[in-house]
Amino acid sequence: MLRRTFMAAVVAGTALVSTPIYAQDGGKMDIVDTAVNAGSFGTLVAAVQAAGLVDTLKSEGPFTVFAPTDEAFAKLPAGTVDDLLKPENKDKLTAILTYHVVPGKVMSGDLSDGMMATTVQGSQVTITTDPTVMVDGANVTQADIEASNGVIHVIDAVIMPKM
Repeated sequence: MLRRTFMAAVVAGTALVSTPIYAQDGGKMDIVDTAVNAGSFGTLVAAVQAAGLVDTLKSEGPFTVFAPTDEAFAKLPAGTVDDLLKPENKDKLTAILTYHVVPGKVMSGDLSDGMMATTVQGSQVTITTDPTVMVDGANVTQADIEASNGVIHVIDAVIMPKM
């Protein structure tokens, strides 16, 4: 049963994960390779592959990815990930994944409380910075992981667009 996750997220002044994730090449790898090498985004990477978004997230960008960890995907109701990975649900999976991506490179220092950001999916996410940095209610646990084509901000939940 696949239980792993997608890409990541924003923020300054955030509590860091106990084992920080850093781009091991100083930001020379793209977003997909950075996520693969981190080891905590297996579900996200599997979902990106199932949705056919690998080439897009390896392209020039830049992109800002709010990346849910494998633990974040595991919080979803039982069977949700498996259901989303089915070929007949590709459009829904694509909508969810692209809701985690904002065009451009948005670093934590660029954030402000109540900020709205339009996602690749087309809807907006709300970013709050007080008392902690959050994206649509998901906590940013690590920010500013630079990749060659953007930045990843790690989040602790899968955020869902209104469908």
